[in-house]
Amino acid sequence: MVKKQKGEDVILSKVSAIAGDVTELGLGIQPNDLETLRNEVTIIYHCAATVRFDEPLRKAVFLNTRGTKYMLEFAKSVKHLDFFAHVSTAYCHLHVKTLYERVYDPPANPHKVISACEWLTDEQVAAIEHKILGDIPNTYAYTKSLSEALVAENFDELPAMILRPSIVIPVWREPVPGWTDNINGPTGLLIAAGKGILRTMYCNSTCYGDFLPVDVSVNGMLVASWNFLAHGKKDVNQVAHMTSSKEIKVSWNEIVELGRWVIENKMPLNWVAWYPGGSFKTNFYVHFVCALFQHWLPAIFIDLLARLFGYPPFMLKVHRRLANGLKVFEYYANNVWDFDNTEALRMRKLMNERERRTYIIEKVDLDLVDYFTNCTICARRLILKETDDTIPTARRHMKVLSSGETVIQKPLE
Repeated sequence: MVKKQKGEDVILSKVSAIAGDVTELGLGIQPNDLETLRNEVTIIYHCAATVRFDEPLRKAVFLNTRGTKYMLEFAKSVKHLDFFAHVSTAYCHLHVKTLYERVYDPPANPHKVISACEWLTDEQVAAIEHKILGDIPNTYAYTKSLSEALVAENFDELPAMILRPSIVIPVWREPVPGWTDNINGPTGLLIAAGKGILRTMYCNSTCYGDFLPVDVSVNGMLVASWNFLAHGKKDVNQVAHMTSSKEIKVSWNEIVELGRWVIENKMPLNWVAWYPGGSFKTNFYVHFVCALFQHWLPAIFIDLLARLFGYPPFMLKVHRRLANGLKVFEYYANNVWDFDNTEALRMRKLMNERERRTYIIEKVDLDLVDYFTNCTICARRLILKETDDTIPTARRHMKVLSSGETVIQKPLE
């Protein structure tokens, strides 16, 4: 609303960036800046975290869990604090197949875990990481669940909420449709499949993930803030989900097929190694054999050719990175979780019609073809650094690969 009335320059002129580090005492903020924040801040959104699922446990604890502890300590020193929002994740209590908007018991005492990581070395923590995590598949989910417990401990003392967004995906509408700055989630799959290097995945294609565009997630944070400030914590649930699967269920197969169609027909990528194809495998051993012949052996062959012509090898490195990403993805791709979003529905009823149109928080009317096209355009320009003037060449290359695929498949029909 303010942007429409006064323009982006007015908004940006009111933003001040302050350097900090949540792993350090005092948040790594200079004393004069810290005093300014204590005197002037009224709302805190704690979003700082590592989102790497394979982060070493000790580092993840310091960033996600101890960082939250330090933020809570700082929040208690803020003189005019009205609201503290801890941005967690809907995927931090993976033992619960239907997650409700309430606090769950953590897998361990967060204070004891922090203390243990402080007096143990990286090597010592790494040696017992598997035992500490137990059935939890990664350090991200583990440390996020510990962080929630720390926030819940302070519900009586602070005006705080836990906000749980699901898998945050590229921008839907604003500021730039399709924008993202990383290859996490569906964007990485889109690029890997579009480049022709992802040919097999261990995945139940009928399962679905819970996705929410980043701008819709931000809308949810803003509406939750407004609701809390307007009604107070006595009349507000202090845990709220920002999720979509209760209204929209899109399977992994639909996502990959849509992405593949967009890349084949509307927005091809440069330097495609193989015509986009492949399939999901529900049997891990079948996937393993297919990966050997469709991923690793072609990668070795391409690297041998590169060496032969005097270029540095690169494809094995790409496939190692892809394999690490798929290893994390497989757990989520073969399981399904549902998320209750009663609080979001209740907040929506409190908004007037104009507010509902401006701050969409559920029932997203998402045209998936347009959305994936915008995602591919932004991935092409911003992540892969492929300029628009190369699109005609990419289209011709895709046609050649398509013809080759047809020639190979015809005798097999």
